[in-house]
Amino acid sequence: MKVAIVEDDVLLRENLNLLLSGEKGISVVGVYGNAEQALGGLREVKPDILLADIGLPGMSGIELIGLIKERMPDLEIMAHTVFDDRETVFSAIKAGASGYILKGSTPRELIDALHTLSRGGSPMSPKIARKVIREFQNEDVGEEYLLSSREKAIVREIEAGMTYKDIGAKFGISPHTVHTHIKNIYEKLHAKDRQQALVVARRKGII
Repeated sequence: MKVAIVEDDVLLRENLNLLLSGEKGISVVGVYGNAEQALGGLREVKPDILLADIGLPGMSGIELIGLIKERMPDLEIMAHTVFDDRETVFSAIKAGASGYILKGSTPRELIDALHTLSRGGSPMSPKIARKVIREFQNEDVGEEYLLSSREKAIVREIEAGMTYKDIGAKFGISPHTVHTHIKNIYEKLHAKDRQQALVVARRKGII
C-alpha cells in the first residue's frame, strides 16, 4: 500500500512518516507540508491512499480533496483531522474523502483504518460514524450540503461574474470540467439557468 501524507504540523508529519514507514505492507511515497506541495507531487509518486489533514495553511484540506479527486479519481483519501463538526465532516465526504479519522486515534486504529480503506471500506472514527448515522436517522442533512465544497466555490465565482474559462484557470481544471460542475449544480438546485441557480443558492443559504 503506497501512502502519501499531507500535514502541516512538522512533528506530527515526521511521526506519521515514521509510524507508517515502519509498518509492514505500507510504503510512504510522499510527505507534504501543505496542499500546494501535494498537488505538485502526487501525480509523480502515484499513491494508493492520501492521508490528508483538513486544517492546512493556504488551500484547505477539503479543497485539496476536491481537486485531487478530479485529477486522480481512483486515489483513496482519508481525512485526518481534529475537526468533528457537522459542516467539516460532510464537506470532506462530499469533496471525496472515503474515510474520516480523528487525530488522537491510536497508531493501531490509524493503521487499521488505512488497511480498511485499501480494501474498499470507509473507515471512520466512532464519533464521526455516530454523527453521520444520526444525520440520516433524523433526515436532517441540511440544504447547505446539497453542493460539494467545489460546487459552492464555483457558485461564488459565478456570482462574481467569472466565465467558465476564468473559473477553470483559477481552480486548475478545464472549462469542460467547469461546465460539468455547473450542470450538476443546476440539477441539484432545480435551476434552469445561471440567474435562477444564484437565486436558489441565496435562498437556501448556500452562498
